[in-house]
Amino acid sequence: MIGKTIDQLKVGDFAEFGKTISESDIYLFSGITGDFNPAHINEVYAKNTYFKKRIAPGMLLAGFISSVLGTSLPGPGTIYIKQELRFLAPVLIGDTVTARAEVVELIPERNRVRLKTVCLNQTGQYVVDGEAVVSPPKV
Repeated sequence: MIGKTIDQLKVGDFAEFGKTISESDIYLFSGITGDFNPAHINEVYAKNTYFKKRIAPGMLLAGFISSVLGTSLPGPGTIYIKQELRFLAPVLIGDTVTARAEVVELIPERNRVRLKTVCLNQTGQYVVDGEAVVSPPKV
């Protein structure tokens, strides 16, 4: 299976991936990455933070964007070149996050695609805002 080539993409194309954040997601992410920040994994510690509860790691949410790019748009064979991220609001255990990527520019001479990348929670609030540049697969 191969994703869309630059000739198959157009400005405005988009794809999404949604997932409800579980405690297991946070522990697995922490174990894989070594990110044992107590704000993510320690309930007692988190009670004394600004958010008063454990929050999901921001890079876990960035991984959802990666999922969209690598599996849907452009899809399999896509190579990440650049990703900019702004973390706008916390994501808590039980929140449902939808990652979305939308094509905003095609650069055929360099085989590059620029995409607006965002994550929204279940109320539609933006929790991550960003932009990616990728190289879509070639035929």
